[in-house]
Amino acid sequence: MSDRGSWPHLAPALVRSGLVSVDFDGTLSPIVADPSQAVPGPGAVAAVEELARVCRRVLVVSGRPLEFLRRYFDDHLVTLVASYGLEIADRGEVELHPQAGSWVDVVRDVATASREKGPPEMEVEEKGLSLTLHYRRHPEIAGQVEEWAAGQAIRSGLEVRRAKLSVELHPPVQVDKGTAILSFVDDARLVVHVGDDVGDLPAFDALDLLHGRGREVLKVAVDGDEVPALLIDRADLVLDGPPEVPEFLLYLRDRALGA
Repeated sequence: MSDRGSWPHLAPALVRSGLVSVDFDGTLSPIVADPSQAVPGPGAVAAVEELARVCRRVLVVSGRPLEFLRRYFDDHLVTLVASYGLEIADRGEVELHPQAGSWVDVVRDVATASREKGPPEMEVEEKGLSLTLHYRRHPEIAGQVEEWAAGQAIRSGLEVRRAKLSVELHPPVQVDKGTAILSFVDDARLVVHVGDDVGDLPAFDALDLLHGRGREVLKVAVDGDEVPALLIDRADLVLDGPPEVPEFLLYLRDRALGA
C-alpha cells in the first residue's frame, strides 16, 4: 500500500470546487480474465458517491457502455461518461454523441466477423458503440489479434486504440477521457484523474493543459501487473492497486469536509 502520509494535503475549499474523474476497469474494478465478470471493488461505489456529495463534480469515465455503468452508479449524482464520451448521463439526462449512432451497425458487423473469422482464441467484447478484442488469456496470439484489428479498421473505418492485453476498435470520433474532462471542467479549481491504462494518457494530457492555464491538478495512476510504465512515470501519485482507490476517494471526501 502507498504511504497515505505522502498523499497531497489539499485545502478543503479547493477539493469542494474540484472535478474528480475516475476510470472503471483496473481502477474501481479489479482486472479480470472475463470482462463480463468485472464488478466494482468493495466500497468503490460508495466512495465515488460520497465524494460526489461534497465536491463540485465526479465523473466515471470508461470505455464501457452506458447501460453497464448505470447498473452501479446513480447518474443523478455521478456524471457517467461511457464509450469514452460517445454516451453521457448527467443529472439524469442521457446524451448520445451526434456522430455515434451511425456506427452501431458497423461495430456489430465487425464484432460478428471477428467472432466468426478472427483468431480462434481471441475474445470479442461488443460494447454497442465500440468493441474490444482480448488476448489476455492467450497472450501468444497478440500479433494475430493486432493484425486482425488493423485489417478490420481498414475495412470498416473504425479506429484502433491500444489497451491492456487487448485492442479496441472505435468510431473515428474525436472523444476520449481528455475531451470528457475538458468538456466538464468549467470553473473547477482542482482537477483530478485516476486511471490505470493507456486510455488514461489523454486524461493526463488534459490535466497538463489545465495546469498550464493555472488550475491545480493531480494525476493519479493505479499500479498493477499490466499498467504501462509511461502512465506511472507521468503520475503525481501512484496508488497500490484498485483496493486503494476507495480509500483515496474517501480521503478526498474528508479533505473537502475539512477532516
